[in-house]
Amino acid sequence: MINDKGVNKLSVEIPKIAYAGNIKEISLGQEGKTITVGGESSYPFHLFEGAMPNPPKIAMEVYDSAPEEWPETVLEPFADVLQDPVAWAKKCIDVYGADMIALQLASTDPNAQNTSADEAAAIAKKVSAAVDVPLIVWGCSNVDKDTEVLKAVCEACEGKNLIIGPVSEGNYRQIGATAIGYKHTVVASTPIDINLAKQLNILLGNLNVPDDKILIDPTTGALGYGLEYCYSVMERIRTAALTQEDERLQFPILANLAKEVWKTKEVKVTETEAPLLGDQKKRGILMEALTAQCVLLAGADILVMRHPEAIKLVKESVQDLMT
Repeated sequence: MINDKGVNKLSVEIPKIAYAGNIKEISLGQEGKTITVGGESSYPFHLFEGAMPNPPKIAMEVYDSAPEEWPETVLEPFADVLQDPVAWAKKCIDVYGADMIALQLASTDPNAQNTSADEAAAIAKKVSAAVDVPLIVWGCSNVDKDTEVLKAVCEACEGKNLIIGPVSEGNYRQIGATAIGYKHTVVASTPIDINLAKQLNILLGNLNVPDDKILIDPTTGALGYGLEYCYSVMERIRTAALTQEDERLQFPILANLAKEVWKTKEVKVTETEAPLLGDQKKRGILMEALTAQCVLLAGADILVMRHPEAIKLVKESVQDLMT
């Protein structure tokens, strides 16, 4: 074709995929203060092919006890609230604009402080009462202890619509049934395998956990630590959901990535120890932000993150991709 300046221009038609399925929309949080995730009818940010009505959300981490192994570069933003989960959660919301809070009950680990279920539930209840954004409550990933702890949390926070996880094949019956009774959402967590993810969602459905109360955690790693494999599994989950109409995979994805990033040697080693790696703070922030960016492009709807500056970078990226 020839334009108005007499220049010959080629007409290019961008190829588009026809999607047969879509991701379920799920409301999280307390009535009147909910946020919605999911709803995509195309691959992530392919706005030329379909809709992405709800931008991805970021949940900021809060720990039930002061972390002992974090590098100073990520302790610094929270130095004044590390001893108080409620104050920590409020700072994340009021100062850093967190969409959600992810309360990590790390101290319940039998190999750590082995905090009791009652103590953990009391902390969760205090944080839940103090915030008006959706609250994720995450166990220690010990199946038996999580069963005990998360059941107690569900009961203590009845009707708050918490997001409870990780729920695995080893404890989905106990936690799933309790979550149904006390009206919470569950996070189905499986170890980097699309078939295991689908199977656990089937089991939760058979238990009568409503579809609007299920999120998927397919597990993720940090940049350089198996992330490409995690990305591939998330991508396959999205492909099955959108192009193959697999109803048991059409759920929003949660990526609990911060703890994976900030335990790597690349964010912990100092400039004195490894001068070629450059500025330690900048290194950690970029590693978290890049990990988050990757899982966003794979299909994650909720990112669990830690450093405020990494979160700022990711929010700016999401805003650019959504326009």
